[in-house]
Amino acid sequence: MGAGFSGLVNNNSVIEYPSRPGLGDLPESCIALVLSRLDPSEICKLACVNNTFREASLSDVVWESKLPENHHILVKKLFGVACLKSLSKKEIFDRLSHPIRFAADAKEVWLDKSRGGVSVAISWKGLKITGIDDRRYWTHISSHESRFQTIAYLQQIWWLEIEGKLEFEFPVGTYSVFFRLHLGRASKGLGGRRIICDAEKIHGWDIKPVKFQLESSNGHHAISQCFLDGQGKWVHHHVGDFVVENSSIPTVLKFSMAQIDCTHTKGGLCLDSVFIFPSRQSRN
Repeated sequence: MGAGFSGLVNNNSVIEYPSRPGLGDLPESCIALVLSRLDPSEICKLACVNNTFREASLSDVVWESKLPENHHILVKKLFGVACLKSLSKKEIFDRLSHPIRFAADAKEVWLDKSRGGVSVAISWKGLKITGIDDRRYWTHISSHESRFQTIAYLQQIWWLEIEGKLEFEFPVGTYSVFFRLHLGRASKGLGGRRIICDAEKIHGWDIKPVKFQLESSNGHHAISQCFLDGQGKWVHHHVGDFVVENSSIPTVLKFSMAQIDCTHTKGGLCLDSVFIFPSRQSRN
């Protein structure tokens, strides 16, 4: 036995043992199935493990579950039919995750990864506003605090009505509508410090409440009233909620805010946008 062993060594024979399987030996289809259950940020990190993981991370199987169930309708609406045929599911996800302007750049939609759904923003330019073109009442101000880079500032008015309408193919779910408002006009002071100008012009909002209304083609109606407060900060004022049960047909929304008591004037208000968020996570 010893001689046999010695002969093995003397003949310079090499015993080869099978190597241990590694991550690179896993089938790409299995990796893709695991990745499909992870968040997008986790998928991107694991794509750096090796080439097999990278190829699996590009699979349509991985990204199909991250897209709205009606993403084919959204892609046609926002990018055109050609893109639907040529883009992979990951490319569609990447495009929808960035804000997309439509309706003459007055509206914006994006896949809101933090809330798990589609969100929409509508600039004040896309709303019907009492006296908006009369500089005695309103001024238009450039602002880095708005995603549209511009806000409308109400100096003073007797009758205020702001109305909006949206027709959009929302994915199935529950959504909340907000007006983004700011009492006082903000600007930058020395050192970039945020200051409030014309604070003395803020008036009339504590006398009578503002009325918010929402109506959807699905039959949802909401009415609420509140006095505006929170001087010096942007506030999302909740208008109401609506439910989408069929994502293949457009949902038509009508929303408004009004303070039409003409016994007093009101002013000192900044209007930015109307936001529509998936309501699984409420906006503060």
